[in-house]
Amino acid sequence: MVRVIRKSTAALGLVLGAVALAVPAQADELRDAVGEDMPGLMELYKDLHANPELSFQEFETAKKLAARARDLGFEVTEGVGQTGVVAVMRNGEGPTVMLRADMDGLPVTEQTGLPYASKAKGVPASGIESGLMHACGHDTHMAAWIGAAQLLAERKDEWQGTLVMILQPAEELGLGALAMLEDGLFTRFPKPDYVLGFHDAAGAPAGAIGYAKGYALANVDSVDITVKGVGGHGAYPHTTKDPIVVASSIVMRLQTLVSREKNPLDPAVVTVGSFLAGAKHNIIPDEAKLQLTVRSYGAESRAALLEGIERIAKAEAMAAGMPEDRMPVVSVQDPYLPSTYNTPEFTEQVMAGLSERFGERVFETPPVMGGEDFGQFYLADPENIESLIFWVGGVPQDQWAKSEAGELELPSLHSPFWAPDAEAVISTATEAMTAATLDLLPRKGG
Repeated sequence: MVRVIRKSTAALGLVLGAVALAVPAQADELRDAVGEDMPGLMELYKDLHANPELSFQEFETAKKLAARARDLGFEVTEGVGQTGVVAVMRNGEGPTVMLRADMDGLPVTEQTGLPYASKAKGVPASGIESGLMHACGHDTHMAAWIGAAQLLAERKDEWQGTLVMILQPAEELGLGALAMLEDGLFTRFPKPDYVLGFHDAAGAPAGAIGYAKGYALANVDSVDITVKGVGGHGAYPHTTKDPIVVASSIVMRLQTLVSREKNPLDPAVVTVGSFLAGAKHNIIPDEAKLQLTVRSYGAESRAALLEGIERIAKAEAMAAGMPEDRMPVVSVQDPYLPSTYNTPEFTEQVMAGLSERFGERVFETPPVMGGEDFGQFYLADPENIESLIFWVGGVPQDQWAKSEAGELELPSLHSPFWAPDAEAVISTATEAMTAATLDLLPRKGG
C-alpha cells in the first residue's frame, strides 16, 4: 500500500522545513540503550532487506523473528493468519498493549545500489516472476519491533500488564490483519486495550515523527465495471452499441461524484486506473472494462460513492440506448480495506509523551488517502480498543535538504529507489514504541 506524507503539505513544509532534525529534547538511559542495541538491529535490518518475502509467503522472515522473540522470553505462536506471529509477555495485572509490525515485501526489482540490496525473486498473485524488495520499509518496521521487544523484556521491572507483539503478514494485499483476526487474534490471545504501530515515511526527514488525530488513512475500494455493448464493424457504427463511447462517458461523469456531489470538506477520490477495450482498429467490441480505486474516510461517504458509481454507470448506458439486458455490471471487491482511525484522546496522550521526549521532531500532519489494514484491529472492537499508527520520517538529511532546495525529486514508497535512513528510522521508532508502552503500562505504586 502507498502511504506517503507528501512534502508539499502545508503542515509538513512549515514544520519540518524549519526544524529538520532538531536536537533531541532529552537524552536519557532509554535512548542510550537504543544506541547500544543499534549495531545488532542494523545487522538484522540488512538481513531482512536482502531477503524479502511476498505477502503470505513470509515463512523464513516469520521463523527468524519468532525465534528471537522466544529467546527474549515471550510466549510465541507462529502460523496465525497463515504466516503471522504472536508473541505474548505477561507481567502481572494491568492493561494489555499490542505492538504491530508488518512483514511482507513487494514484487519490485531493487535499484537502490545498496551493498545489501535484494537480489531475491518471487512469483506474486499475478503469476509473473519479479524481483523482490522491501520498497515500503517493512524491514525497518520489523527491526524496530525486535528493538522494542528487547528493551521491554529487559525492563520488566518498569512496567506491569500484558504485552502482545504481533508480526502481521500480507499488509500489501490489505488482507493480513483480517486473516489474523479471523484466526483468533483477539480470542486465542489477550485482547488489547491499546494498539500501536508505525510506518516509515518517504515524505519526511529521517527521525521526524508525524501523526494524525481521527482518520489517518482511507477506505480503499477496488471497483470493476464491465460495460456491455453490441459489437460490429467500425465503418458502420450505427449498427452497433459502442461500449467504448459509453465507458468514456462513464469515466467523465464519475469525476462529478467528488466535484459536485461530495461536501468539499469530506475528502474523497475516484480514480479510473484501467480502461480495457477492443483489439483492432476497425472493430467495435462487445464490451469495455474499467478498474477504479475509490478512497473515502467515513462509512456514509463510502456508501454514497459506491452507490453513485453504480447509478452513473447505468444512467450513461441508458442514455446511449443500451437495452436492459446490456446494462453495465459493477462489482466491488470484498473484503475492502477499511479506513484507519487514530482514537483522538489516545493519540494526544501518546504524542504528548513523545513530544516531551523528542521535542520539535514530533508534528501533526493531515490524513492521507493511502490505505493500511492496521485499522482492522480497532474496528474489531471500537468500543473497547484505543488505536494509533504514526509516521517515522525516513528521508536522509542530505536528500531532504536538496529536495527542499528544488534540486532533487524524492522517491516514494514502493519505488525501486526508496532507501530510507534505516538507522534513524529504527532508532527513533524503537525508542518511541518502547517509551509509549512503558507509559501505558505503569507499575502500580511506581
